[in-house]
Amino acid sequence: MTLAFVLYKYFPFGGLQRDFLRIALECQARGHGIRVYTPIWEGEVPAGFDVRVAPIKALFNHWRNEKFSAWLQADLARDPVDRVIGFNKMPGLDVYYAADGCFEEKAQTLRNPIYKRWGRYKHFADYERAVFAADSRTEILMISEVQQPLFVKHYGTPLERFHLLPPGIAPDRRAPANAAEIRREFRREFELGDDDLLLVQIGSGFKTKGLDRSLKALAALPPELKKRTRLIAIGQDDPRAFLLQTKALGLSDRVSILKGRSDIPRFLLGADLLIHPAYNENTGTVLLEALVSGLPVLVTEVCGYAHYIEDADAGRVLHGPFAQAGLDALLAGMLADETARARWSANGLAFAGRADLYSMPQRAADVILAARS
Repeated sequence: MTLAFVLYKYFPFGGLQRDFLRIALECQARGHGIRVYTPIWEGEVPAGFDVRVAPIKALFNHWRNEKFSAWLQADLARDPVDRVIGFNKMPGLDVYYAADGCFEEKAQTLRNPIYKRWGRYKHFADYERAVFAADSRTEILMISEVQQPLFVKHYGTPLERFHLLPPGIAPDRRAPANAAEIRREFRREFELGDDDLLLVQIGSGFKTKGLDRSLKALAALPPELKKRTRLIAIGQDDPRAFLLQTKALGLSDRVSILKGRSDIPRFLLGADLLIHPAYNENTGTVLLEALVSGLPVLVTEVCGYAHYIEDADAGRVLHGPFAQAGLDALLAGMLADETARARWSANGLAFAGRADLYSMPQRAADVILAARS
């Protein structure tokens, strides 16, 4: 079969993008042809992929999406495929990978009522309805149990169209046999002493991921602890606002903000704690990447995968309505307690060996290949 994968942007460091690539490669390994439609492709094209970049421009994202959708349908009419798999919500999909939460729920609970009068709202509401409406035929690959009831609440989506996937952590995120050696080399490269503590925050979208909260928590550490602690944030995003915040908090010598990169496993092995105080997060793959590498995690409960940290006892989850003081206290306590960090690390490695955290691409491919076209 020829399978068309559709997404609004591909770049090598996004969570959605990495999930797309691993699913597409799994389908290709099973002998199927892979075509990709996108307005933006950054990075290398995998061998055998037919990548078609839409030549469209628009002032607003929702206008761009509509132009792209029309261009996509015209190209598919000229050159049909057997399945269309979308990684963003849009009409005409046989299968949708639900990387994003429920738009309608956010519009009703987090937005001013006047928001629903705007064209942007109508666009995203219509595109979500095209996927989740009760009479739609789109099969839905769910990666967050939390979001499914919200889609059912707003659209009456039949339960049989949902397919809950296990996480899809790449095997290279697991701690290798020479993890201690990699850690030593990493810490030497970044000039970290034996008593120094390294926090990492990893993920594109610094605002959503709560980097501002992490900086405040670092600034609030007791003086002796703060003196020993550094933070490295990594992601494909504009760092300017956070560099200004870093300077205002007097942390310029404590914080580095790096662009997205391909050697994340080194950072997970070299750090002492992953901090992820996100404002909202459908899943949070990096939480599990840290867990399977033996890195303790501090995370807010809004993240879909936060429960794995509690299930494994591999760190701490900040519950309830967010309070900066609560994050500050948890961070200080975790950094000060070396024994607890060693226990959380060991627990994460043990959990990585017994739980299915890896088979998402295979399960997704099963659904895609069995879907009605």
